[in-house]
Amino acid sequence: MDAAYVFGVRFRLVPEEGVRVAPRSFETTMERRAAPPGESGWLFFRDALWRGEANDDAHHRSLAESALGVPVESVEFRELRTDRAYLDALDEAIAAELDAGNGTFGNAENVERVKTNYLGSSIHVRSSEP
Repeated sequence: MDAAYVFGVRFRLVPEEGVRVAPRSFETTMERRAAPPGESGWLFFRDALWRGEANDDAHHRSLAESALGVPVESVEFRELRTDRAYLDALDEAIAAELDAGNGTFGNAENVERVKTNYLGSSIHVRSSEP
């Protein structure tokens, strides 16, 4: 099983006094490993995304700054890049959570609604073959 949350990140360099750089801002792609469904951190999508968008820009910039060690200007969620095994396990974990009736996903009634609510249409399934 393999999955990652993929973000577009715009960051800037802050050189020391007397040093100039051009350009000062750059864009890159950052991948954050997705925790296995059911394990600690697996609800990242619920806590961080809504309808396929990062739900708290300042928080996401702070997380990216910590991960990259540079000032971050913007973060844009692009996709959950996953293999079929991870997506199947995610579906099973969501279904179990819904069956438990804990309200983990608000008033969502099924797995597809949960995925749509949090990930929008931003799920990209890739083959796990090399």
